[in-house]
Amino acid sequence: MMYLFDTHTHFDVPEYDDRRDEFNTSAYHNGVRHLVLIGYLARYFDRMVNIKQYADTHYPIIHHLACGLHPLYIIEHSDNDLVLLDNYLKSYPNIAIGEIGLDTYPNELKDEMIYEKQKHFFIEQIQFSKQYDLPILLHIRKSHADVLKILKTQKYNANNQGGIAHSFSGGENEAVSFVNMGFKLGITGQITNPNAKKLRQAVKTVYDKYGISSFVIETDCPDMMPLPCQHGDSYFNEPKNLIHVINELSVLFDMDKEKLSYELWQNSNDALKVNFAYPNN
Repeated sequence: MMYLFDTHTHFDVPEYDDRRDEFNTSAYHNGVRHLVLIGYLARYFDRMVNIKQYADTHYPIIHHLACGLHPLYIIEHSDNDLVLLDNYLKSYPNIAIGEIGLDTYPNELKDEMIYEKQKHFFIEQIQFSKQYDLPILLHIRKSHADVLKILKTQKYNANNQGGIAHSFSGGENEAVSFVNMGFKLGITGQITNPNAKKLRQAVKTVYDKYGISSFVIETDCPDMMPLPCQHGDSYFNEPKNLIHVINELSVLFDMDKEKLSYELWQNSNDALKVNFAYPNN
């Protein structure tokens, strides 16, 4: 049996409400034992808390909170949202702050004032991570150099504090740079796509240089559906599909799946600065 830690989900979104019980059961039967609920807008933090509290008494999979303000939604964020985030970090047991970072993929986010606002929110949340001694979970699209620059300027040391470059999408050089800073690279179902050549090459380069210690796995559900699960119009991901990420990495790294799942579990502990025991049965 393989046991899995899903380091990045949006399992609190309403689209799961009618099937969350079913999806928790199927994920558990496929080895998932921990999952992280990731923040993106302050107005949904309470929903995350409610799902986590329900899970604490109804599900065998342990749910964790990672509240944060997502750069993709920067136009909707206000300074009061930073105050709300601070309150949630004080009031509830968060395992990390996420997802945070920079995003210049949509054209509207390339506007200079909007991009400066992204940087401001990113830096403020890095400060929270230091204040509350929590790892950060990075969202980065078309902005790897600026994220690295800010992390260095803010003296964020992931070797000591932990952190994950979620759903990594950069090239080989960026991958090596984040790993050298102590971040784990979050690998999603995108790795199952043979056309994702840039990602696959970056992952293989890091593996050849550093070994398995540089990676964690995630579904990013409901997004990033693994290719083997895409049937017809079905693109709605769920935590049990983490098994397909393990299967693909096992082939890519030529590694036994049970050994791989154990190592990735320990990497998740390292990235999140926790010490959850790998199940014995």
